[in-house]
Amino acid sequence: MAIRESPPADAPALTSAIESIRIRGFRSLADIEINALPNVTVLIGPNGSGKSNLIRFFEMLSWMLRSRKLGEFVARQGGADDQLFRGRKATPQIEAELSIRSEAGRNDYRFTLAWAHDDRLIFTEESFRCTRPGLGSDLPWQNLDGAHPEAQLVEAAQGGEFDGANAAAARAILHLLRGCVVYQFHDTSDSSPFKQLWDVGDCAQLRSHGGNLAAVLLRLERENFPLYDLICRQIGRMLPGFERFDLTEQHGKVALRWKANGSEKTYGAHLTSDGSLRFFALVTLLYLPPEMLPNVLLLDEPELGLHPAAVELVGHLIKRAGRDRQVIVATQAPSLVDVFELQELIVMDLEDGQTNCRQFSPDEYWRWFEAGYTTGDLWYKGLLEGNP
Repeated sequence: MAIRESPPADAPALTSAIESIRIRGFRSLADIEINALPNVTVLIGPNGSGKSNLIRFFEMLSWMLRSRKLGEFVARQGGADDQLFRGRKATPQIEAELSIRSEAGRNDYRFTLAWAHDDRLIFTEESFRCTRPGLGSDLPWQNLDGAHPEAQLVEAAQGGEFDGANAAAARAILHLLRGCVVYQFHDTSDSSPFKQLWDVGDCAQLRSHGGNLAAVLLRLERENFPLYDLICRQIGRMLPGFERFDLTEQHGKVALRWKANGSEKTYGAHLTSDGSLRFFALVTLLYLPPEMLPNVLLLDEPELGLHPAAVELVGHLIKRAGRDRQVIVATQAPSLVDVFELQELIVMDLEDGQTNCRQFSPDEYWRWFEAGYTTGDLWYKGLLEGNP
């Protein structure tokens, strides 16, 4: 049975979070706008509706701001033409604007990426601004140089021609968007990172593919045993054969192994089911202390291969993580949707090749809730627009 650790409906807003976003021209996202993003946002919709495209957009932000590798991201994703809605002849550029809430006020960031020869994207416009309480109005947009291959926000955050509130705004934007990490634990093949020896020192954060899970767990076992023990107990509730992990450092490396109940035998990742490996990674990730989490967690179909009871547990752990970090989840599982409030859902559907988004107010469906329906029921029974 899943734990009930959801934050209250009136949980305070995070001190730093993405408040709204508008995207034009990225893949199927011809023109979408999402406002008032909650601590946890759950994207639901049929296959091909654009959920993963929105996740990939945030991944692109991280690539272009964390390591300044927009060009590499585009190349790995099939080239610039594939990133543009219906290709470059129909849509020559991508436009985006994000509003970010911080303790100091609101910061806005916008940019335009245009197709260029050799099938790449270049910045033709990039700017930012801040709004501070007591100023009376928004400060003007601060324009960065155009026609550059990588984001110039990095230089703006370091000072240079900007100082005071503008430099602080650039730093706040950069810090938050650099920390957007997409977690997808789908690769459980024989060559999966889960099944490799890993450096014990690589344990500051869980990697997006989960390959350093053993190193992260070993750190928790050594530095925060009560939390490590809680993770083991929660896994054991869903996987009755599981007792605890068996993590032994050898020559600076560690492998993912676990001990079964009632036996001294231990099992490696290569003898562990795909769903169990994903469950190990999800529970560990969602229990990590704030200092070991990125600013924004993005989870793409976390329910894949999990038992319905495990899916429910993961949903409650996602809400738990949403107390300290912003979380965006893409799913099709009614049992996961059931955990969340209607105002936390965004339904995505595809019409004429482009993605539409719809947000909800509980007032629209109060009669259904009074009749005993859950959010998952509304999705599964076709009472929300955009479902299969």
